[in-house]
Amino acid sequence: MTTERAPSTTQTIPGSVSTRSDRLTITAGALLLAIAALHTLAFAFHPYWGAWLAGPLRTGTDSLHSAVQFWGLPGGFVVPGALLALLIIRLGRRGQTPPAYTGWTLGLWAALCLWIVGPSGFVFVLAPAILLIIASRRARRHLLHVEQGD
Repeated sequence: MTTERAPSTTQTIPGSVSTRSDRLTITAGALLLAIAALHTLAFAFHPYWGAWLAGPLRTGTDSLHSAVQFWGLPGGFVVPGALLALLIIRLGRRGQTPPAYTGWTLGLWAALCLWIVGPSGFVFVLAPAILLIIASRRARRHLLHVEQGD
């Protein structure tokens, strides 16, 4: 039984898919994963956990402050951020880079959040965003050189 794969939307560096990993991409993913893990660790012992697990957010009887804290902590960036980080790391290990819009979107989101709330942990998201943009440009430049026969 054979399975067919959908075409990849990531940029592949020719000749390096199985022989060389993309270190910038892996580093960017590792940084995102570290941000998610540290965010989880920093807020794991938050005092609202008991109230949240009791269910007042479902019934609307909890305070606005508690609801805001929920969306900033377990309902926020941690789980999707960790999943994105793991996907980025996997691509990097295959010698691929995610599309450039991944880095640009992360960077713009972090910059907007920094503008709204001021100096905060969002500044750390700029590092993986920049690495992803650089990795994407390098992959594109390498692909152009290979296509031109350089």
